[in-house]
Amino acid sequence: MVDFENIKAEFLHRLENDLPPHLTYHNAQHTQYVLNRAIEIAIEENVAEKDLELVKLAALYHDAGFLVQKDEHEALGCTIIRKEFASFGLSPATIDRVCGMVMATKIPQNPQNLLEKIVADADLEYLGTDLFDIGSDRLYRELKFDNPDLTKKEWLEIQIKFLSAHRYHTSYCLKHREPIKRVHIEKLKSNLTEMN
Repeated sequence: MVDFENIKAEFLHRLENDLPPHLTYHNAQHTQYVLNRAIEIAIEENVAEKDLELVKLAALYHDAGFLVQKDEHEALGCTIIRKEFASFGLSPATIDRVCGMVMATKIPQNPQNLLEKIVADADLEYLGTDLFDIGSDRLYRELKFDNPDLTKKEWLEIQIKFLSAHRYHTSYCLKHREPIKRVHIEKLKSNLTEMN
C-alpha cells in the first residue's frame, strides 16, 4: 500500500504553488473536491479497499496535466503518473489502471469499467449539486482568460449543451445527482430565454 496521505499533501502543495493563478476552476481546491467525491461514490458503489486506493490516486492526479498545459491534459497527466508512480512501488499494470481512470475524465467521457465510471462521475459530480453555480462561475472566469470575448449568453448556451449531453455513469450519481442536474438545465434554459 502507498502512503496516500503523504502523496496527497505533497501533490496538493504542488498544485497550489505551480498552477497558473488564472486557473480559477482547475486548481487544488477542485482536485480536493473530486477526491472527496470519488471516495464517497466508491464507498457507495462497494468498491474493495485495494481498488479504493487506486481511485484515490486517480482522482488526486486527474488534472495533473494542467501543470504542463490545458490541451490534452489527461494524456499529459498520465505521462506524469507513469514517471512518478513507479517510485511508489506500483506495477505497470496498476499504473495503467490509474491512467485509464484519468483518461475516463476526458470529454466526452467514455469510462469502460466501474473504477473509471467513479472517477469520471466524481469529476463532474458538482453538475448535480447546489454547488453548480459556484463551479460554473469559476469555470466561466477561467475560460474567459483564454477567450476574453466570451459573453454570459454564450456561456449559458455552452452550459445547456454540455449539461444536456452529459451522462452520469454510476448508480449512485444517476440516483442522487441526475435529478438535480435536470433542474439546473431548466434554470439555464429559463435564464437564456430571459436574455433573448
